[in-house]
Amino acid sequence: MPVVLRVRGYRFWFYEADLDEPTHIHIGKGGKEAKYWLTPITLAKSRRFRDHELHEIERILEEYYDDIIEAWRQEQRKRGDC
Repeated sequence: MPVVLRVRGYRFWFYEADLDEPTHIHIGKGGKEAKYWLTPITLAKSRRFRDHELHEIERILEEYYDDIIEAWRQEQRKRGDC
């Protein structure tokens, strides 16, 4: 479960077991968790995040989009999926 980004108390990571799914990222903070599809940025599911937190997460995803996509590709290369 490599954490690829930490911003404003949020952790952004991938689960190795689900790298076969379309490009996405998991986000956690304070026992809350969400999953976002990245192409396009769309909420897949959320547990306990409030709307304003989800909007903040989306802004962070937009700001760091290129870095997150590159981290996804690196994980794919490590697995030999590219």
